[in-house]
This record gives sequence, structure tokens and C-alpha cells, in this order.
Amino acid sequence: MARLHVERIGGLANFGGARARVRSHGEVETAALSSEEKRAVELLFQSHGATAASPIRDGFRYRISRATPAGTQTIEAPESAVPTTLIQSVRDELV
Repeated sequence: MARLHVERIGGLANFGGARARVRSHGEVETAALSSEEKRAVELLFQSHGATAASPIRDGFRYRISRATPAGTQTIEAPESAVPTTLIQSVRDELV
């Protein structure tokens, strides 16, 4: 079963940055996604996360990774393009 690793980055506090004190991350099994969400995730990977820029200044972006036979694929996408199930999987952790 495939697993997606999700990390929330950016925002006003620069989550996920080198000096960040909070790490926001989660995991989702692809089997837990609806067919519409699976299609949205696949489109994000096919476009390499190249969707319209976030209309929100200092908005969050999501770094999504998955394992493939060719190695790990990672993309970044604005929050507006990420399926809700992936967003809801993210939990904050103090570092």
C-alpha cells in the first residue's frame, strides 16, 4: 500500500524552515483517499506541483512525498491545491 508523507511549510512563521521551532507533518495511506483526491494528488505529481501561486500572502505550502520504483518523488503545492485529507493528516510537533 502506498503512503504519502505530507509536510506543511511556509506561512507567516515560516514552518519547516531551517530556524523553525515547529515541524508540521503527517502521513496518509493512498487507500484512505477518495477517487477524486487520488486524482488530484496524481495531477499534482504530474505537474510537479506547478499550480497557480497561492493567492494568500504568506500562505502555507505543502511538501508531499511518495516512494516510486524510480525513487522518492517530492513536490510542493499551495494549500489551495492540496486535498483536504492530506491537510487534515498534518500534526504540529515542537523541535
